[in-house]
Amino acid sequence: MAVAGPVLVALVAYHLRLVRTAIVFLVLAVGLAVPALPIAVHAGRDLNPAPAPTAPGPPGHCVEHSGGDTRCPGG
Repeated sequence: MAVAGPVLVALVAYHLRLVRTAIVFLVLAVGLAVPALPIAVHAGRDLNPAPAPTAPGPPGHCVEHSGGDTRCPGG
């Protein structure tokens, strides 16, 4: 958003044939965009963080244990 203002002023100045003013504001917009781009990328990552890894749950089928224990989950 901080870059949009100087870009708009540069476009209006160029349309009004104020070329030097348009160049100054265009340079200002580029100077603001250089540090703003990494900040915007970092903020975008914070909005959509990677999902947390989930631990596996208990098995949903019969599991044979050593020692003769062959009970199934739930009965």
